[in-house]
Amino acid sequence: MRQIRFAIALTFFAGFLLAQPQPPGQAMFQSKCASCHSAEGGAPTIPALNAMPTERIFDALMNGPLMKEKMRDAAAGTTSRERRNVAEFLGKRPLNDPAAGDVTKMTNRCASNPELGDINATPAWSGWGGTTNARFQTARAAGLTAADVPRLKLKWAFGLPSGSSLYSQPAVAFGRIFVGNDDGVVYSMDAKSGCVHWSYRSDMFGRFAPIVAPISGYPGTRYAVFFVTRSTTAYAIDAHDGKLLWKNTEVKDGLNNLSATAAYYDGRLYVPLSGTETLTGANLDYECCKSRGTVVAMNANTGKVIWRAQSIQEPLRSLGENSHGKQTWGPAGASVWNTPTVDAKRKLIYVGTGNSFGRIAASTSDSILALRMEDGKMMWHHQEFSGDSFMNGCRPANAPDTNCPEKLGPDYDFGGSSAILQTVNGKDILVAAGKGGVAIGLDPDANGKLVWRTQLWETQAPSASGLVVWGGASDGQRVYYPLQQPGGGLKALQLTTGKVDWNAPVNADRRGQAGPASSIPGVVFTGGWDGILRAVDAAGKVIWNFDAKQDFQTVNGVIANGGSFGPAGAVVVGGMVYVASGYTGIMQGSQGNVVLAFGVE
Repeated sequence: MRQIRFAIALTFFAGFLLAQPQPPGQAMFQSKCASCHSAEGGAPTIPALNAMPTERIFDALMNGPLMKEKMRDAAAGTTSRERRNVAEFLGKRPLNDPAAGDVTKMTNRCASNPELGDINATPAWSGWGGTTNARFQTARAAGLTAADVPRLKLKWAFGLPSGSSLYSQPAVAFGRIFVGNDDGVVYSMDAKSGCVHWSYRSDMFGRFAPIVAPISGYPGTRYAVFFVTRSTTAYAIDAHDGKLLWKNTEVKDGLNNLSATAAYYDGRLYVPLSGTETLTGANLDYECCKSRGTVVAMNANTGKVIWRAQSIQEPLRSLGENSHGKQTWGPAGASVWNTPTVDAKRKLIYVGTGNSFGRIAASTSDSILALRMEDGKMMWHHQEFSGDSFMNGCRPANAPDTNCPEKLGPDYDFGGSSAILQTVNGKDILVAAGKGGVAIGLDPDANGKLVWRTQLWETQAPSASGLVVWGGASDGQRVYYPLQQPGGGLKALQLTTGKVDWNAPVNADRRGQAGPASSIPGVVFTGGWDGILRAVDAAGKVIWNFDAKQDFQTVNGVIANGGSFGPAGAVVVGGMVYVASGYTGIMQGSQGNVVLAFGVE
């Protein structure tokens, strides 16, 4: 039990520890403020500042008239996010925003909360990317044409209190938006004005896009918002008023945690889970490795688990002892980092898997799996990269004495929700791409037989950071993949052949783009680590962009700024584009806490 808690704790905090070696406000304080706050500087010393509440320090930094002249000069040109980071560094705890989870403290409560009506009566975007994960919105539902996009203007901004790294993509239904904050609070707002209806506080943040779908068995309630948090706690709350309907804390089985948004189909939720031992390879006192990727099917009406299916079919076996006498195990890993794709015709779901953990690699790591919806039985799989076992802290030279593989990496997960089922000229094809920078087309009628394979990188193979991270979009003729590489890039491939039609000159910064693409007829939206949201037309030309790295005047009175774009992609519904901005990740992204809504001027 102690080992389980250790592994889970390491995994929960891995991204934070790796991405932020020091508090984000420390460097700014030292460069702009430290000299005045030294013993000789005359201003309150650092110990005195440490004794102040974070909120008091932040208020002083934001309230210019109360600043001394030198303090105003030092703060000039800094954003609200930078000032908040300094306040949190000095106050030694996060800012306590009074509006966090409490809509009564916001300035834009909706005047009324009318009944929801029929979910099919208005355009919607529920969950990650539609049933087939195409991340495509039809012209009718989008309410935007390619000619409209260059005229998009910011209509409103909603600040997520206390947020800093946003994982949740907005969902839209009934003319309302549903989105989660990184403090575990889910909000419901009006899609046109941004006025807020309600909030619900869950136990933890999650990398999820809320799912809005019918639910039965609760008198007076027709629709629920479903989501699963990082702790692998599943929730169903009333879409009308945010009241809890059911909650399940026993979704996982052993060493698992949430990977991505669940999929919903016909009264069931399919929850993807990842293994938790990616940081344990160098720990000689840990018995590694046993955790495996898993998909869990749940009854959406009750929250009860129907089945669990592991991504590795081989049984765990002993692999000998490491140099500290601890038993090692395998094969393990093959995390399911992405939202399952539903194939209703064949009654299958498809998921991508990541690398293995430990001394040996599984035959289903870095693969696309087909699972039977009825019971989770694996019907077929396609492995793209064999022998890939990877853990942080491992080095090939020390493999015989540790939990590490002899050949390390290359860590080429199918990490994003990248399995997209498309029909072209009456023929179905399943396409996917991942961190290894290879796109593939598979035949779902021939047990996943490879139809085509296309290399997306041109001069240098991707590192463990990956080339395609959170996934692509498809409009039925092409599939579009944002690239995480210097300058970025957005590649368009023909669905039938995999041929590259064009590579859009996105010109992002050295980190490129990790966020998922979203598309409407003739346009693809994509966001970069540089904090710029772009729209690319059918010829590969950038026709619109918006720099989110700025402070915003919000409709709900919460101090907010935008930042990098990560797992939360753009959502297009009813003539509007919605996106959550601010993500740090492992590439030193810019923090943010704002939901932006764009419409045609």
